[in-house]
Amino acid sequence: MISATLGLAVYLLGAELNTQVGFLRRFNIPEPVSGGLVAALAMLILYLTTGISFEFEMETRDYLLVLFFAAIGLNARFSDLITGGKPLALLLVLTLITIFAQNGIGMLGAVAFGFPAQSGVLFGSAALIGGHGTAIAWAPEVGAVTGLDGATELGVAVATLGLVLAALVGGPVAKHLVERNNLTPDRPTEELTVGVPTEERRDPEITPIGLMRVMLYLHLAIILGYGANILISEAGLKLPLFVPCLIIAILIANLRSWMFPDAVPVSRTPALGLASEFALGAFLAMSLMSLQLWTIAELGVTILVVLVAQTAFTVVFVIYVLFPVMGSGYRAAVLAAGFGGFALGATPTAIANMTAVTKRYGPSPIAFIVLPLVSAFFVDIANAIVIQTIVNF
Repeated sequence: MISATLGLAVYLLGAELNTQVGFLRRFNIPEPVSGGLVAALAMLILYLTTGISFEFEMETRDYLLVLFFAAIGLNARFSDLITGGKPLALLLVLTLITIFAQNGIGMLGAVAFGFPAQSGVLFGSAALIGGHGTAIAWAPEVGAVTGLDGATELGVAVATLGLVLAALVGGPVAKHLVERNNLTPDRPTEELTVGVPTEERRDPEITPIGLMRVMLYLHLAIILGYGANILISEAGLKLPLFVPCLIIAILIANLRSWMFPDAVPVSRTPALGLASEFALGAFLAMSLMSLQLWTIAELGVTILVVLVAQTAFTVVFVIYVLFPVMGSGYRAAVLAAGFGGFALGATPTAIANMTAVTKRYGPSPIAFIVLPLVSAFFVDIANAIVIQTIVNF
């Protein structure tokens, strides 16, 4: 309860900062990122001056994550999924290229600073596109093969700083692409997939009944998603919990529309946008406020130098490769913001980047389906194969 309360306070702090600081608004920095980084820096100062650190309970945060992805699923229409087939295939290929490139940069950086070459995966895709979970999972094997002490701490530190960078690069990249190319949404009259527009643009009607209906369907999707996840695990396939929740929510939304065509639709409603923004904002605020930034400081400049190179590659890649390959349109610009967050950090960071962009410029529903599917189904498998090959080479 304390962690959740602090998360809400951190989110509101970020919202106030974005209101007062024009730079944050202009470059589409998400509110929970603004507040979360201030909180993480405050924790860093407290640790450096007193040696005191805090561990946060994250059970509520994990619930908010599955709630958010269930909301993404309720927004999805089968027609969007069919339309998203080609972008999905292209994004899969671009993700695989990024995995190889990140590990190449990581290995060069590792060797340059006197680390074993195989440890480059911890400077690369294991910690960046893979995130904290993948870094922690692979670090013991990397340490055993290379004899590197502190492999886990290294992986966690790279993943932590990567998450911070991911939250900062997506918005400016999208701003550059949208404004340079005068891009506008393909379907500008649709409701946003996540969030509600800013007050100066719209005052959407959100009723208690509408919000209750949305929460009912979200929790129904989560309950059924939990059951599906158990069956999937028993079949020998490991997936993040949010994946079956996302799929079940897609089925619920589309079956409901088919069975009850005259009923009030759940998808594309302001109430659903509000619920999804609340879940994502609180989740990301809690994640960022709990970052232990001193783990980065203790590992010196090596991580910073390598991550500067990784960030430069990501920015150049999304602007000059991903954006034209994905069609050079508004959806490509939104995906560029998301891919920057995903490649350096995690899927929720990518969604937060895209949310900040679409709240300012307009909706892009297919982007919110394509990117989570790539990050959930494809990345862990491809990343594991590449990492295993490098470590055992």
